[in-house]
Amino acid sequence: MPAYAGMERPVNGAALLRKVATVALGCLGAAAFWRLGLPLPFLFGPLVLCLVAALARVPISSPRRLGKLMRTVLGVAIGASITPEVVDRLPQMAVSLALVPVSVVVTALIGVPFFRRVVGFDAVTAWYASMPGGLQEMVTFGEEAGANVRALTLIHATRLLLIVLIAPFVLTQLFDADLTRPIGDPAASLPPSELAIMAAAAIAGWQIAERIGMFGASILGPMLLAAVLSLAGVIHHRPPAEAILAAQLFIGIALGAGYVGITMAEVRKVVLAGIVFVVIVAAVATAFAETVIFLGLAPPQDGFLAFAPAGQAEMAVIAIVVGADLGYVVTHHLTRVFLVIIGAPIASRLLGVGRRPAEAEPQDVRK
Repeated sequence: MPAYAGMERPVNGAALLRKVATVALGCLGAAAFWRLGLPLPFLFGPLVLCLVAALARVPISSPRRLGKLMRTVLGVAIGASITPEVVDRLPQMAVSLALVPVSVVVTALIGVPFFRRVVGFDAVTAWYASMPGGLQEMVTFGEEAGANVRALTLIHATRLLLIVLIAPFVLTQLFDADLTRPIGDPAASLPPSELAIMAAAAIAGWQIAERIGMFGASILGPMLLAAVLSLAGVIHHRPPAEAILAAQLFIGIALGAGYVGITMAEVRKVVLAGIVFVVIVAAVATAFAETVIFLGLAPPQDGFLAFAPAGQAEMAVIAIVVGADLGYVVTHHLTRVFLVIIGAPIASRLLGVGRRPAEAEPQDVRK
């Protein structure tokens, strides 16, 4: 499993060395992509180099805890974008928000038969593989229900990887988005007191959310606390550009390192199925995004990003880079993630999808 999908383990000397080497590789990728003038160098550079290293069986390992710390930056960035103006616009978003649960249901209705009948997954694995939720949440729920954890990890890692790679090019080619615009103010230009408040909100929000068992604690906790501070008029800026670039770096590392230990059997069966599923969910998302755009409910790039079936962290980064309405985009992704996290386990029980005492453990696909 990828480092970011499993439980945190004690770090010995060799494991620490792998993590340090992985971060160094990610930094090298970012520097190389930046030097070559390629788009989103701090996201794509680490992603590509770590992916190549993982496929080449180089012993790399993403530093999960440090990656979570960097994700708190995105949580604060999202929360700081929740202003009184965004709250006032929530009734205007009602129609497009109402389409989110419909898109989730349509995706599941197509995805479950695909994974069950075409790919040959067991019912539980097919169920959680088809849910457009976060990787860690779907793996956790699937494991509890008796799914094939390895297959789930690779399916969702492939979904996130491909969408993160494809979305920027769609934005530039179809919507004339600018990937070179500034992503924020430099740290030196922001009030030191506000930087300190944002840093405190990131750490405190993360730790509080973890203590109460909130899924996605590293993003949602800081987001909620920063939103309260933003609505109260305590903070008026997003985190500095340097912090957002660091968050991009670690997201890229995590996505690339997610393929550590992959076998050719997994590539042929699971990754290929994940690629086909990406085409399916992309078609569904495009249909709903086009509906929102056609009805005039959102500008084209906002509508596209709001329904892109990736994680809120990845889409938040891209929304910041292209200057999209972060409040609109993230509100839709939070709605989708909330519905999947709450609804998927409940629906699986109602439909009888889950482990039974007499059932055998799911088969390993690494053969």
